[in-house]
This record gives sequence, C-alpha cells and structure tokens, in this order.
Amino acid sequence: MTKSQQGAARCAVLVGPYGSGKTSLLEALLFAAGTTDRKGLVGDASAEAKARSMSVEPNVAGATYLEDVWSFIDCPGSVELAQDAQDALIAADVAVVVAEPQAAKAQALVPLMKFLDDRQIPHLLFVNKMDKLSQADGERVRDLLAAFQATSSRPLVLRQVPMREGGAVAGAVDLVSERAWHYKPHAPSDLVEIPGDLRDREVEARQTLLETLADFNDDLLEQLLEDKVPANDEVYRHLKANLAADRIVPVFLGSAEQDNGIRRLLKALRHETPGPEAAAGRLGVAPKAEQSGKTGGSEVCAAVARTLNLAHAGKVSVARLLRGSLKEGDRLAGQRLAALFRLQGTQLEKVSSAKAGDLIGLGKLEGIATGNLVCSESAAAADWADPLPPVYALAIQPRKRSDEVKLSAALAKLLEEDRALSLQADRDTGETKLWGQGEVHLRIALDKLSGRFNVEVDAELPQPAYKETIRHGADHHARHKRQTGGHGQFADVRISIAPQPRGAGFAFHDKIVGGAIPKQFIPAVEAGVLDGLRNGPLGFPVVDVAVNLNDGQFHSVDSSEMAFKTAGRIAIQDGLPDCQPVLLEPIHRVVVSVPNAHTSKIHGLLSSRRGQILGFDAKPAWDSWDEVQAYLPAAELRDLIVELRSVTQGIGSFTASFDHLSELTGRLADRVVQGRQAAQ
Repeated sequence: MTKSQQGAARCAVLVGPYGSGKTSLLEALLFAAGTTDRKGLVGDASAEAKARSMSVEPNVAGATYLEDVWSFIDCPGSVELAQDAQDALIAADVAVVVAEPQAAKAQALVPLMKFLDDRQIPHLLFVNKMDKLSQADGERVRDLLAAFQATSSRPLVLRQVPMREGGAVAGAVDLVSERAWHYKPHAPSDLVEIPGDLRDREVEARQTLLETLADFNDDLLEQLLEDKVPANDEVYRHLKANLAADRIVPVFLGSAEQDNGIRRLLKALRHETPGPEAAAGRLGVAPKAEQSGKTGGSEVCAAVARTLNLAHAGKVSVARLLRGSLKEGDRLAGQRLAALFRLQGTQLEKVSSAKAGDLIGLGKLEGIATGNLVCSESAAAADWADPLPPVYALAIQPRKRSDEVKLSAALAKLLEEDRALSLQADRDTGETKLWGQGEVHLRIALDKLSGRFNVEVDAELPQPAYKETIRHGADHHARHKRQTGGHGQFADVRISIAPQPRGAGFAFHDKIVGGAIPKQFIPAVEAGVLDGLRNGPLGFPVVDVAVNLNDGQFHSVDSSEMAFKTAGRIAIQDGLPDCQPVLLEPIHRVVVSVPNAHTSKIHGLLSSRRGQILGFDAKPAWDSWDEVQAYLPAAELRDLIVELRSVTQGIGSFTASFDHLSELTGRLADRVVQGRQAAQ
C-alpha cells in the first residue's frame, strides 16, 4: 500500500438484513482495532433503538488499524429503514454486506445487492454467525454460496473455507495465502496446519477463485492454462483491482460475537479497499487536474450521507470529504462553516480541520440536504438515489391543540433527517398524513416526536377519500325567507339536478330568462350549490353532478348574494336524497414488485383484497422479478405492505397512484356510511 493510500481515511459501510449482526460486527471491528477495550460502547444508544433492541439509525465510528484511518457506518437492517442504508452508501469506499449462514434467508439480500451493483460500489460479503452453523443443520458453505450468488449480478469469490471440529466451525483456511487459522473466542486466531481431510476442498476452492479472477485478466488465464501457479502477491493484486472495479464480491466467514475472522476481514479491507478518489469518481467529482467545467469543479467537495438536528449543536450534516481540506471558518456551499465535528457513536467532538477521506460533521449549513454534493460555492443533489416511494401512512394530529406549531417545526426536522418520511395534507378527508416505509418506521418517528421534541401525537390509519354521486336526476324548489329587524333575507330558486359521467366533475348552467333572478345573484347560487355538495346525503363530498338554475324569484329590498347562496345550498341538499345517491370509493393503480417465485401468491393476495388483476410482466433490469399490476380499493391499500412483506420474506414492495372512483354498494358501503354518520 502506498503512503498516499495510508494517509487518506477510508470509509466502510456495514449493510445487511435485520438480525444479521451488523452492530455486533461494528463493535468487533472497533475492539480488534484497539479503539475500544470492551463492546457495547458505540452502537444503538438512542432511546428508540433500546426500546426495540435493534438499530433504528446509522451509527458512525472511527478507528485506526495498523496506521490506517477508518470510518465505519453501521446501517439499520430493517427493510423499513432501508433509506438510511442507501443514503449512507454515498460515503462508502466499500460496503460490507453482512448475512446469516442460512440459504433460506439469502433472498433478503436481493434489493441491497441490486443497489450496490447498479451504482458500482465495491462490496464484499461477510457471512456472520458461523459459530452457529453445523453440519447437522444441513447447511454447507458451498450451498450458502450458491444461494448468495443468486442475489448478485457479480460473481462471488469465496476467500476462505471453514475448518470443522465435531461438525462445528472452528476456524478457516485462507485461499490465497493457503494458511489455516484456528478460532479463539475474543482473541486473535492461532495459525495451524491445514487439516489433511480439508486439503482437497481447499485446492478445489482456490482453483475456483483463480478461474473467476482469470475471467478478467488474460495473463492470469494463460498461466492457468499452462498449469502455472500464480504468486500470492499477484493474486492479491487481481483481487484488489477487481474489487475496486466492482467486478467481484469477495466472501469472508466469521463470527462477530466471538471475534472470529474479524482481523482477517480488517486486513482484507486495509489492503484491497480503494481510496476516496474512487468514490469521488463515482459521484462525478473530477480530479483536481480535470476540474475545469466538470461536476464539483471547486477544490473542496463533500457528499452528505446523513442529516442530524441536535439539541446542543443544531443542524449537523454528516459528510464524506471527497477532495480538498477544510478548517473551521472556510466557505462551503457559499456559507461560512461554523464548526467541524468528528463523530463516534452519539458523541460529537469539535475538530479544527479535516482532509480528503474524512467522515465529518458540518455544523449549521442551511439549505444542505442528505444526498447533496457540496462544494466550496455550490450544493446540488448528487445523481445517487431517489427517496423510496411511500407505502404506509398514519393520520396524525397533536394531542394538545396548543402543540400545532411545535409539531410543524418538529416534523420539518424529522423530514430533513429521514428522506423516506413525507407529509401530506389530504383536502378530501381533512387529515394530515405521515407517510413512510411501514408501521415500525412511522412509530419510530412518533417516538422521536415525543422523546426529542416533547410533542405527543395521536395517530391512526387514514380514512379513504370516499365520495358520493347520484344515479338519477331530480327537480327541486327552495325558498330562503327570513325577517329580522330592518332588511330581511329572501331568495327563491328552482334547480334541476342530473348525474354526470364518471370523472366529469361539476357543471353549473344558468337557464334564467326574463330576469327572474338578477345576474349579480347567479354566482351566489352556484357558490351555495358547491357548498352543499361538500357533504352529501351519505356524508361525503358529491361529485360528477350537473345543476341547472331554471327559475326563481327575488325581492328588490330583501334579496342579497348571501340569501341566494343560502337558497342554493338548501336546494341541493334537499334535492340530492331524491337522486338515488351512491357511495364512491377511490381505486388506485398498484404495481407490485416481487421475485417471480412469489407472483402467484401476489395474485391471490390482491384478489383477496378486492383487487382487479390487470396483468404482470418481467420487471425491467431485475432478473427473475415480476411486476404485477392491479386496481385496488384505497381501503385495501392501507396495510397492504404488511401482508406483502409477510409473503415475500420482507422484500416485496409496491407503488400506487389514484386512478378512478368506483361505486361501492352492499354491506361494505353500509358500514362505511354508518361509520361516517357516527363520526359526524
């Protein structure tokens, strides 16, 4: 490794499914590097994480190993918190994908591996919890490798084969150095001789490794064809080059809880991970010599991986400095940099300067968001990853009316921290909807509102935006007459009501002749009719109705716009019950994305929710995945993601958009109307 590489801090992002042991791996890496003298000092310190015994936000920690400086970001594994991992990966030189040694759980890696492959992020696979793998379980490493390979478009390269004692994994043989290591709990492994019964397996696995590397290098291929054994240094050189180019995925074995295989992983990261210039290149940041006219042309450039709003420090943008150096008071994004921080778990330490490669906290930069590429005088969204589409919502309101302003401010900060959250004011139902990736995701957000911002919120599943219309027309006469002291109120109108085609909306026609109603009062009648349509006989807004104003009377003294508006409202409200009102429910067009092994299940799931299947096809650019399209009532959409994830091992998802309104009759309609009337 060159001195320049040793001088530039590098960043590894730990990602993987829930329960794979990423936080344990982070703690093991810090322990092995000598950063901590015991575990449990860094990860999952927030109240929300402790309450759920799981990571709910990225944990950042730094370490120095054999004079190399590292930043580690441990990302939540819950599928509902996937946005955090996607955002953190903008800072990565390498991603460490952590997985359990169970072939049945391999499928959960597919979306993550696809994300890494699409963005050409160098990544390796660490198969954790190998101490829990036994031959009695029927799981063999070669079978695991086949299952994991099905999740990746890059070839997986096994770097170790396990040694077993009594069926349990007790060590590993390195396939490049051909040295065997016997695990010791919470201590460096012992170097031992390769067991005789493992020699054939080791030779076979090493040959497979070399043949995979030879696919990317003709010289190595020629050596293998001539039965020449390449030098170990040459093999390491090929491994490093191919990892940096994201052509292969090296696979390592170990147990974070027992500290097994951790130092071997650290050494592989040290020797084979590219420096920050490669990450800068992926983001379009030109090298200094090529700055002119290119993205990030200024000397300093950083990528924002996370945004925090802290009580004691204000807004902190967690960013990877890709090029240049910074010190307090420098200009960044056209602003004076108020402070620089080094992050270690929940602790922030002020520092005076930072250099390329460092993962740092930038204090109080306004207008800077997660996913931005920030340079000396500019900031813009990097071509990285759009926020995940929302799939679950809760209707929220402050428990105390006096907290409305405080809630708005708190939500603004939460949305700034978490790009997977969004807010929607639904004009049809009057609800404020908080959208996210699932119930756990939103409950974490509500806990933060309560714990961090002292705002208690009531939340429930949102109501579908039901409407109603009419099947037949009717004529109606309405008179508004009121006598008070002085001028009274008088207005008389005759209207006809008729249904419109679905989606045609509201139409109002003035059929008055002979000045029966003065023209200045006609708009007031229309306004009154519209007011009356807001709440129809069934209790919902009325749509797709045409109203003709046919005749009426006025009084030269007592008639007014207010009087005719009132008469128009009375006419429509009294006339609608005679028009055979019918309930309309919103129907969404839904596109469900799942592995094709689950496609038939999705057909059944959607049909059981009153869905109308429109068809299915292969999902573009996703091998062995389908997209199922259907019409689905909004009422059935509210908790769809829960059941969808249940039947697809957590990886199925969907997008939905309103398509049309459809008549709803029978018991379901009766229950909806009764519920509305009870609420009113």
